[in-house]
Amino acid sequence: MRAVALFGALAVSLAHGAAFEWTAYGGDGRGQRHAPLTQITPENVAGLELAWSFRTGELGGNFIRASDALTFEATPLMVGGVLYFPTATGKVFALDAATGQERWRFDAEIDPGRYYSEMASRGVSYWRDANASAGSACAERIVYASIDARLLELDAHTGKRCADFGANGEVALWKGIRLRSRADYEVTSPPVVAGDVAVVGSSIGDNRGTDLELGTVRAFDLRNGREVWHWDPIPRAAAIPRGATDPDFGDIDDQQARWTGAANAWAPLSVDTERGLVFVPTGSASPDFFGGERKGDDHWANSVVALRAATGEVVWAKQLVHHDLWDYDLASQPTLVDIERDGTKIPAVVQLVKNGEVFVFNRETGEPVFPVAERAVPQDAVAGEAPSPTQPFSSLPHLSPDAPVTPDDAYGITFWDRGKCRDLIASLHSEGIYTPPSLGGSLMRPGNAGGANWGGGAWDPQRQLFVVNVMDIPFVVALVPRDKLDAERESGAYPGWEYARQTGTPYGMRRKPLFSPWGAPCTKPPWGKLVALDLVHGKLAWERPLGTSRDRAPWPFWGIEGAPNVGGPLTTASGLVFIGATTDNFLRAFDTATGAELWKMRLPAGAQATPMSYELGGRQYVVVAAGGHAKLGTTRGDYLLAYALPATR
Repeated sequence: MRAVALFGALAVSLAHGAAFEWTAYGGDGRGQRHAPLTQITPENVAGLELAWSFRTGELGGNFIRASDALTFEATPLMVGGVLYFPTATGKVFALDAATGQERWRFDAEIDPGRYYSEMASRGVSYWRDANASAGSACAERIVYASIDARLLELDAHTGKRCADFGANGEVALWKGIRLRSRADYEVTSPPVVAGDVAVVGSSIGDNRGTDLELGTVRAFDLRNGREVWHWDPIPRAAAIPRGATDPDFGDIDDQQARWTGAANAWAPLSVDTERGLVFVPTGSASPDFFGGERKGDDHWANSVVALRAATGEVVWAKQLVHHDLWDYDLASQPTLVDIERDGTKIPAVVQLVKNGEVFVFNRETGEPVFPVAERAVPQDAVAGEAPSPTQPFSSLPHLSPDAPVTPDDAYGITFWDRGKCRDLIASLHSEGIYTPPSLGGSLMRPGNAGGANWGGGAWDPQRQLFVVNVMDIPFVVALVPRDKLDAERESGAYPGWEYARQTGTPYGMRRKPLFSPWGAPCTKPPWGKLVALDLVHGKLAWERPLGTSRDRAPWPFWGIEGAPNVGGPLTTASGLVFIGATTDNFLRAFDTATGAELWKMRLPAGAQATPMSYELGGRQYVVVAAGGHAKLGTTRGDYLLAYALPATR
């Protein structure tokens, strides 16, 4: 940043009395979700009160998927005394960070009639143009990616389009991509700003077939919208020498390389500005649950990849799930941390996987900070499938159970539903983690929802603790022969199951959570927990059940501890962890050192979003979106809520 821009930004911050700003989705580009603030402490957190609330009015309106897909997962930014956040319906809001009063709103005018595979928008990004004079139009910009795959730039002060970016302030991300469905090619996470470029991935509707949209990651010039570079996780046929082989699976088929889609980065990316690196977490190649048409490891699907921010060149990459058959995406933002060990500071990247594994690599070299070993995994797959013989396992503690599920694991509130769960488990195939999908039904534990999901973890640099919320709900996956798929789906014999065609393979798919007839998980609680990993010594510091069965079970059964959850944690320098996420409508604070619950606040809706914190005018605020989550079934709403200690007069 030029000196004039630096001093201009400093002047703006001082004018608003901002001691700490939240300038990117994860706090800054490193994705630590940590606020170095100490006003709210373990001793006074019980005194938090509602400072202000804001309602967006965005409850789905005439969007055809609002009833079963709408979420409010946004984490706001706070820059220059203003909060910025999006909704899945295409609105962007700017609020006064001290009062919650609206400054402006923008409407991307998304078509509500499309059947979007996801209705989520987790945040926006901020960029200051070092070449622009302070106060000029679009000197400060809000960069926003919509669920209909457009990249837009708005003037941070007015909310008007920056006309010099792309065509009238937007770039059509869906152009230049092999499209199978406009509604299934989306962006649900904010782009990451790396210098003067925005790097953006995509969200692709799963399991429709083999030749889905490509998971290309692209970088765009933030001044004009021109593409600077792109990177495809899966090598295309043109880049593969004829006769090339994969060391584990033999010949690579040219047609296979041409048509395999996805491996997209739908989670937020991270940036190491000092080293000029962008860290990309990728998902599975298409389709998720049968890989016979994509033989090989499918690298770089299911990988954490360090790209050169200026060129898109791969600096290093590590695949964390080979030949994925379980939808074990890298769904979490890579977290860039400095681990202090024996007087040495190690620049590291922490990467979570849906399967509950935690991997830590040196972010300069890609070498493991904690050992990684390849271990043999189950191989009894359906005809035409070739599972990877081994999978990588981290030496760090596994966050979720990975042993076989047996009838003895059955849980129920009564003898009757426990018996039903015991019989159901006995009828399914379970060899523990990496059990291949089968015709009769295989148990996946953790399921495709995690383990760890997009909420990721939060880093406490003082205590060297990495805090993660974890879910433990097994899923059942069954493959269905192609010639029987339509008849089975229309028969009504499998109510509550989700079906997918997986076109281009011999099998369709059906899946559902492992639930009792009463709708409760068939395995013992906790079904959700909060975990702290000590990354100096590579051990578990503590774990606690997260949430209760309230709001999902009738009153006599509110006391079950450990609820399903979607969202992420926030840490503060004073030693607090804030998190919503759970199916009961609460925002909670925990002691970072011990995991003890210190405070909770009843919310008007589910907080399936990650909180953030900032200081403004000498007052620390904790802000969370409470809007619910259709797929999780939590209470709907449209609230942005700010909490603070009572104002001093």
